[in-house]
Amino acid sequence: MKRIALGVQYDGTPWHGWQTQLSGDTVQDRLQAALAKFTQEKIVTTCAGRTDAGVHAIEQVVHFDTGVSREPFSWVRGVNASLPPSIAVRWAREVPADAAGEMFHARFSASARTYQYLLYNHPVRSPLLTGKAGWVFRALDADAMRAAAIHLVGEHDFSAFRAIECQAKSPVRTMHALKIERRGDMIVFTLHANAFLHHMVRNIVGSLVYVGNGSKRPEWIAELLQTRDRALAAPTFMPDGLYLAKIDYDEKWGLPQQALQAPGIF
Repeated sequence: MKRIALGVQYDGTPWHGWQTQLSGDTVQDRLQAALAKFTQEKIVTTCAGRTDAGVHAIEQVVHFDTGVSREPFSWVRGVNASLPPSIAVRWAREVPADAAGEMFHARFSASARTYQYLLYNHPVRSPLLTGKAGWVFRALDADAMRAAAIHLVGEHDFSAFRAIECQAKSPVRTMHALKIERRGDMIVFTLHANAFLHHMVRNIVGSLVYVGNGSKRPEWIAELLQTRDRALAAPTFMPDGLYLAKIDYDEKWGLPQQALQAPGIF
């Protein structure tokens, strides 16, 4: 059996998230069906990070085991031929065990993850950005949000930004960087961490918006962290502008990943 890694990109708008469901209306269901058609085998995929309904991926990484041997370009073209327009395999690579016999694992071999959130800040919504970016009509102070974001960098208990249904064993995560850029009417949040809790990014963005619109002081974010109380933070923000942007792996796996790229909708 061979272990294959894929880089997958998708528009999450039409799908009920990544993880397989009885309805079959998920990214994983469609990808596995396309792989099964290509290989004539039952294929079960494992992803680097599950995404919710409406959440997109610039580069989701998955792995699966198969007895079929194909060139990388054949995996890409063959699987894409059976995928809908909203899902595409961008690259494929056979990943043999390392020198110590360790097998690549899309989730457990990852050292860090990057999410990006696109927020359209304009008095009037844009129909061209529906499903692709969040929207806030009140003017937002990016400098105030940056001052607040500083408090989130480092190792913290992120219970205040964790969904009630989160199944992670520990709420402690390390935020390596949180960057906020304004590009005209678009605000881009880039969050780089060792791992994320369920709804963590959307809950953080929602709370930073409270700071940006003047409802809360930047120091409020530090206070939220200390309380560890989800009920005191902002409501979970809309999924529309959330993108799983990049997964970091050791170079020994030889994955053909590109540098971090913002969603191409500007």
